[in-house]
Amino acid sequence: MCDEHHAAGHILCPQCDLLVALPHLEHRHKASCPRCGTTLTTEWDEPRQRPTAYALVALFMLLLANLFPFVNMNVGGISSEIELLEIPHVLFSEDYASLGTFFLLFVQLVPAFCLVTILVLVNRVPLPQKIQVFLARILFHLKSWGMAEIFLAGVLVSFVKLMAYGDIGVGTSFVPWCMFCLLQLRTFQCVDRRWLWDDIKPMPKLEQPLKVGVTGIRQGLRSCSCCTAIIPADLPVCPRCETKGFVRRRHSLQWTLALLMTSIILYLPANILPIMITDLLGEKLPSTIIAGVVLLWSEGSYPVAMVIFIASIMVPTLKMIAIAWLCWNANGNGSRDSERMHLVYEVVEFVGRWSMIDVFVIAVLSALVRMGGLMNIYPAIGAVMFALVVVMTMFSAMTFDPRLLWDREPESSHEEK
Repeated sequence: MCDEHHAAGHILCPQCDLLVALPHLEHRHKASCPRCGTTLTTEWDEPRQRPTAYALVALFMLLLANLFPFVNMNVGGISSEIELLEIPHVLFSEDYASLGTFFLLFVQLVPAFCLVTILVLVNRVPLPQKIQVFLARILFHLKSWGMAEIFLAGVLVSFVKLMAYGDIGVGTSFVPWCMFCLLQLRTFQCVDRRWLWDDIKPMPKLEQPLKVGVTGIRQGLRSCSCCTAIIPADLPVCPRCETKGFVRRRHSLQWTLALLMTSIILYLPANILPIMITDLLGEKLPSTIIAGVVLLWSEGSYPVAMVIFIASIMVPTLKMIAIAWLCWNANGNGSRDSERMHLVYEVVEFVGRWSMIDVFVIAVLSALVRMGGLMNIYPAIGAVMFALVVVMTMFSAMTFDPRLLWDREPESSHEEK
């Protein structure tokens, strides 16, 4: 039977659309969906002080990382040293403004903006509510585009590649950058989306009764994709965050497949065309992704060769296959194994960004290896193509609505009687 509940004590799972009654949570405990296992909300002790402390220290580490030399290289008595901000400068000077823009946005500006926004919102800086809502909307949209830790992994891979040519060393800012990567991840972890939105603006009132264990679509309800508010299905704009939405993302499968096809078209030249050119004693040696893996393997750098192969070849290929499989299943084909398909979707969401490692490797090599007539490394068109493949596959995964995987599943086992 139906019981009338207050919407503030409930949440519609964003992954499977099941209505869940939130239990009382102790500090550092989380509530998960009983149907798909998705984390719905986390209760943090000191929800203002923790993210504030982490964010402030992270921003200070970011400042230090940009003030001093980052890495250096010595080849045959010729030294080269770079700072972080020199990397986009070199890329722009080599007429690869797109790669320089990717670096500035994903590695520097997006993480810094998110940290500043968290400081403003969790500390209730006196701003008009419309501005607070606008900042919160941007924060959760940009969160997955911060790639500071992926750039750090790319730097470590670059070290292994360059060890065959000379001595590699770290500068004063390397440790602050490592600290920044760890602290910004910890800051995001300590900010719960539901808590932050409830702190900005209360959830809109819902008059109709709620039935726990039943999907929102069967009750004429939908979850706001931005602030998690439960609102009537026929309400096109969320009263709290003013985000437009529908019971299911409109034309989700069409958009996903269109972006997937675009990434496949770009993926072919990304693997055929050179991603960088090594100028060694006046001889220009173009290198593709596969050639780089083969070279590392032949030199005995088996772990790094495997990392590049997995991140740059295996992951994009398997991700595109997985997205196509998800669309095929969500369209009503195949078995009703929604749990397995949901696991596939979560893996696709998690690993997609890590394919950008090779792009950041090229950025570091292009900026650091400037040895006059001895040795120079330049980016090539294949790197731009590959970066676009990663971006397109990320957009493709974002436009896919995972709730479509569960719409054919029975849900009576979770229904409250």
